[in-house]
Amino acid sequence: MTPRTLSCQVTAVEDLTPDVFRVRLEGRAEAMAHDPGQYLELKLDDETWVPFSIASAHAGDGTLELHIQHWPERENSARLREMIVVAHHLTVRLPGGDCVLDSASRRPLLLIAAGTGFSQMKAIVEASLHEAPERSIELWWASRERRDLYLESLPREWAEQHDNVHFHVVTEVTPEPPVTGVRVEGHQGRIDQALATALDDVSGHDVYLSGSPGMVYACVDVLATLGLEPSRVFSDVFAYAPRQPLVPTVGVLRRGNAG
Repeated sequence: MTPRTLSCQVTAVEDLTPDVFRVRLEGRAEAMAHDPGQYLELKLDDETWVPFSIASAHAGDGTLELHIQHWPERENSARLREMIVVAHHLTVRLPGGDCVLDSASRRPLLLIAAGTGFSQMKAIVEASLHEAPERSIELWWASRERRDLYLESLPREWAEQHDNVHFHVVTEVTPEPPVTGVRVEGHQGRIDQALATALDDVSGHDVYLSGSPGMVYACVDVLATLGLEPSRVFSDVFAYAPRQPLVPTVGVLRRGNAG
């Protein structure tokens, strides 16, 4: 899709945690169209456009949502928060990004997110459950503490309601209370370490990752040792922070570890 610039109405602003808030926008239905996994850019001023993953699959009704991390100590973040709260309309440019759900594929989905990277995975899960309800989905969501999983109840609902959905909670700090639930599993430590311990073979999966470049490439390196197919792994990081090769061979990884 060709990116479009338009004015959207702010219909709701909701604090999900002290650090993350949800914004609901509404605009012309045809102008708000996007593929699951894409992002928009929000105009902060004439010189500044800030990207955010679209946290909802396209519903055809002109609405979408964003999950925004608020950093009070960062000037742009404070300006953005203030602008969104007081504004009735925002200028946005969408859609952007090539990390989108391959709707023609029926391979199992392995979705890996850190922090508000969950927003991108939320759109992908919603679209997949609508288009291919039986497609296997394994969602991994990492944060430092469990309280940072700002919408933990939602993937729990997916797992409870769909036999093919499994949800993995990954926290660096021991979660309180312990993680339990239907098709819900808890892990402690870094996300790449958790994947290395829990997974066996990912050669048949479509893999989507959302997080910092360091987090994404650490996970890619682990998954490469488990059969990851380079043509079936997707992340926006590959566009704005590329490396060569994106997915190293197992031999290269072993030599790197030995050195």
